[in-house]
Amino acid sequence: MIYSTDGIPSFFGTANQYPQISIDPINNLYMFMSRPFDLLKLMVVLFVTAIVFIIIRKKHIDDQVRELSQNALELTPEQFMRLRSASLGGRKRYALKLNYAGVYIIHNKTKNLYYVGQGKQVLNRVYAHFSGRGNGDVYADYKYGDQFTIRTIALKNSGFSNLNELERYCISYYNAYYHGYNKTRGNRR
Repeated sequence: MIYSTDGIPSFFGTANQYPQISIDPINNLYMFMSRPFDLLKLMVVLFVTAIVFIIIRKKHIDDQVRELSQNALELTPEQFMRLRSASLGGRKRYALKLNYAGVYIIHNKTKNLYYVGQGKQVLNRVYAHFSGRGNGDVYADYKYGDQFTIRTIALKNSGFSNLNELERYCISYYNAYYHGYNKTRGNRR
């Protein structure tokens, strides 16, 4: 049995028997640096964690772009912008490396209107519409608060031989010329 200085039994011992914990960050850093093996372990753990994070993020972006290109994913403009600007820690936007030729279908859910367009780099083309450099009517409705969704179809594996055919088919399918934003039935070249 350990007795404290005032004669009362103590089951936990006295404060002097336990190491003092410093809350001084400089002292803690010095103590940590004095054990290089612990520092090396920490660096390895941080490095492996960063690599795993990048791999998981890359797979998530790859999956989203693939689903978007197969017309299996519908995104809001805000979700699209986040996907388009996603990076893997650097300044370059990783999703833009996955850009593809195809058509995009922009749906104004508020007014039930469609706009169908095409692009050799469809992610850049869709971005233009929601940043004021595309169809002016789509952008105006977007800025005034209408709710939109975006879908895309990659030309590759679509069954169509060129973008013009795919675009014309989608304009017809979504009735985007008669009841939508499209001013033409599609390119004829």
